[in-house]
Amino acid sequence: MIINPNSDLDMTESIQRTATDFAQGDFDVVCKPTPEAPSFIETYEDVIKAGPGMVRLIRENEGVFDAFVVACHSDPNLDAMKEITKKPVVGIGEASMKIASMLGDRFSVVSDNKHSIPNKEFLVRKYLLKEALASVRAPEEEMSGLSDEEKYLRTARLAVEEDLAEVIVLGCAAMTGLDKSLREKLGVPVLDGVVCALIIASGLVKYGVSTSKIRRYNPEG
Repeated sequence: MIINPNSDLDMTESIQRTATDFAQGDFDVVCKPTPEAPSFIETYEDVIKAGPGMVRLIRENEGVFDAFVVACHSDPNLDAMKEITKKPVVGIGEASMKIASMLGDRFSVVSDNKHSIPNKEFLVRKYLLKEALASVRAPEEEMSGLSDEEKYLRTARLAVEEDLAEVIVLGCAAMTGLDKSLREKLGVPVLDGVVCALIIASGLVKYGVSTSKIRRYNPEG
């Protein structure tokens, strides 16, 4: 089950399409929006507001699904989600950046706006990937009149040419579906976080392992 931490139905449908295309019938995948959450997760207040609905989705569906994916690149409430269920929980931010670190010397994250850059940089440090990060970039103001795909393409190209990134991470779930076209134009791996999270989540289910509950994520203390 993929949890879209916001309440946007169009984004939920886009994530569902990407997930269904990737699964190719090998496993069932369902994406649901978070009830009573903001339409977009941008601030820490948004993260708090999304929390109760995300908890409810896991509580109500733990017996139905084998794993959960949090489909927002800032990985909102991911630690809490890992703690409250015995099933594997994978964030698209953590999954995409850790896979990126395996595919090249350094990676860059392409974000949708400059406000989110410090958040991405914090996540990189949290996941102990600072040495593998080339940059976090967002489209410049002069790109505002371009299509989303063209904005992200130009931003990613700058990361490759100026920051020497060898892998590009799409830093927002709303960018899902752009990976293949950008990959063809840039000539480097471009990672969709939804796909990366599904790779890890399905692998963990097949392997039969989940989050350790011996210390950090032990709700009983």
